[in-house]
Amino acid sequence: MDVPWQFITISSLAGSFGLLRLAPQYSPSSYFVATFLLVFLVESIVAVTWQAIIWPRFVSPLRHLPEPPGASFLNGHFATISKEATGHPQRRWFKEVPNDGLIRYRALLNQERILPTTHEAFKEVLSTKSYDFIKPVMTRNGLARILGVGVLLAEGEEHKRQRRSLDPAFETRHIRDLHPTFWALSGKLVHALTSWIENEGKGRITSLSDAPVVEISTWTSRATLDIIGIAGMDKNFDAIANPDSELYGTYQKVFQPSRGQQLLGLMSFFLPQWFVRSLPFAHNETMAGAAKTIRKVCRQLISEKQEKLKLLEKEVQEPRLQGPTDKDILSVAIKSGQFTTDNLVDQLMTFLAAGHETTATSLTWAFYSLCEYPEIQARLREEVRTHLPSIDDASAMITAALLSQCHYLHAVCHEVLRFWAIVPLTLREAAHDTTLQGQFVPKGTKIIIPAWAVNTAVSMWGPDAEKFNPERWMAPGQANRGGAESAYANLTFLAGPRSCIGKQFALAEFACLLAALVGKFEFEFEDPDYPAKMKIKGGITTRPKEGVSVRMRALDGW
Repeated sequence: MDVPWQFITISSLAGSFGLLRLAPQYSPSSYFVATFLLVFLVESIVAVTWQAIIWPRFVSPLRHLPEPPGASFLNGHFATISKEATGHPQRRWFKEVPNDGLIRYRALLNQERILPTTHEAFKEVLSTKSYDFIKPVMTRNGLARILGVGVLLAEGEEHKRQRRSLDPAFETRHIRDLHPTFWALSGKLVHALTSWIENEGKGRITSLSDAPVVEISTWTSRATLDIIGIAGMDKNFDAIANPDSELYGTYQKVFQPSRGQQLLGLMSFFLPQWFVRSLPFAHNETMAGAAKTIRKVCRQLISEKQEKLKLLEKEVQEPRLQGPTDKDILSVAIKSGQFTTDNLVDQLMTFLAAGHETTATSLTWAFYSLCEYPEIQARLREEVRTHLPSIDDASAMITAALLSQCHYLHAVCHEVLRFWAIVPLTLREAAHDTTLQGQFVPKGTKIIIPAWAVNTAVSMWGPDAEKFNPERWMAPGQANRGGAESAYANLTFLAGPRSCIGKQFALAEFACLLAALVGKFEFEFEDPDYPAKMKIKGGITTRPKEGVSVRMRALDGW
């Protein structure tokens, strides 16, 4: 149960106003501000005493669940949570706290959190009762500024309707058709990187020690934005060639966490969202400007696509941009007839942000892992060069069937996604009083879905769970589960009705990009000791704080 700070703030404002107007003789001060502060203080003390001390210690039905050690009297495990990288405490508690499927820990002011730990518990949250456990309102409101209320944030019947309408765009046969598009844009990235490296190296690169340093995450982000543009909206954003494009620059601002963002997030606990967003903070201006830019782009895309579809209906030949003009996500959404223009804008905002930043982050972690394990990088390169045509061969056609021959590529991609879950931790909230594994759960209780903990749990993956090991995906019958017995052992894309709709899209895109990059380039850490120094930066996705800087050179013979 969370302290209702917004209610206390509004109640204190109203109470202070009423006290001064109707019964000033009882007011502790003749000044409104002083009266408000005193009333707010009294209400806060009462609320905190009840909800941070009495409720969690003596009343809460969750108080008997096992807890991690080291909790403070008033703020539970908040110091640990705030000090460590997102998802790390939960990963440790997963291993160290004896439990029967549920752990309770406490955040700021002892706000209770439930941490499921078993296949059965995750199945109940994500599948059996998926619509009983919804995204927290504050989280939804925060993300909606940039993502809109598309399929990612919709709940209940609205989510079911949106999901049904969008499913055709992500059918397996359609994803297969997109492989040539993914490969063509992978080639575009490779050629741009090759030119940049040759220019920086001034033609004197004979070994990796001579190679220039590339911060890879900026390149991967530009490439995945171009891919979601063409495959998702039939629009070439040209971010690979033009890093100064308005849309790419906008997303760079959005995905950079700042102190202003953290401060406003804290203020949202106490004040209404509309009020916090109206404050004259630089972060508010940045977010408002970003949302305006992205919505403008989305409306333009919708207008252009509607015109193209009208021409196609009249069988008028229209020059096509690279990619399937009537099979992309936007075309499917428009032709479903289930979305208003504003709904379509929300869907595009969702797919533009989630569809490019997640895969870009996974590619960054792939480079990190392949630099850490050069023997894996070498083996993967040999397979790619053996089974796939050169990325420089413009006439070559990459198909899903051809790519499926690269079993080690498949294994490396899955292991990166398992080991470095794109979103390390996801929140759910009990929409009403319910139960979880037979335990009564009050309305509003937060449930933590810890992908980083689950994906590396010894109980689900065996004794080498915390080791980066693509081999786990190579044994017969393990190509899709990596040897884990449960479908809930890998939560990178979640599971159940709310699982990621773009999972197959992301896997195919990731495989094409990684194959092209590893086939053409050799790379290593700029600093050989980087893994020991690497710090993780939180945000919508989690990545190395300083990026991944590698020495990189193009190879001949492919």
